[in-house]
Amino acid sequence: MKKVILSGALLLAMCASITSCKEVKENADAASEAVENAAEATGDAVNDAANATGEALENAAEATEDAVDGAIDAAGDAADATGDAMEDAADKAGDMVDDAVDTTKEAANKVKDGATDAVNKASDKTTDAADKLKAKIN
Repeated sequence: MKKVILSGALLLAMCASITSCKEVKENADAASEAVENAAEATGDAVNDAANATGEALENAAEATEDAVDGAIDAAGDAADATGDAMEDAADKAGDMVDDAVDTTKEAANKVKDGATDAVNKASDKTTDAADKLKAKIN
C-alpha cells in the first residue's frame, strides 16, 4: 500500500509539474506578446514624433520664407519710394532753377531798360544843353 500511495503522490507531483510548465509557457507567450505590442507602440510613437517634427520644420521653413519674402517686398517698396522722392526733389530743384533764371532775366531786363532810359534822358539833357548853349552863342 505504501507503494500505491507513493506512486500516486509521484503521479500527482508529475501532473502538477506538467501543468505548471504549461502555465509558464502560456505566461511567457503572453509576456512575449506584450513586449511585441509595446515595441510596436513605441515604434508608432517614434514615427508619429518624427512626422510631427518634420511637419513643424516644414511649417517653420514656410514661415521663414514668407517673412523673407515680406522683407524683400518691403525693401523694394522702400527703394521705390526713395526713388520717387529723389525724382520729385530733382523736379522741384529744376523748377527752382528755372524760376531763378527767369527772375534773373527779368531783373537784367529791368536794369537794361533803366540804363537805356537813363542814357536816353542824359542824351536828351545833353542835347538840350547844347541847343541852349548854341542859342546863347548865336
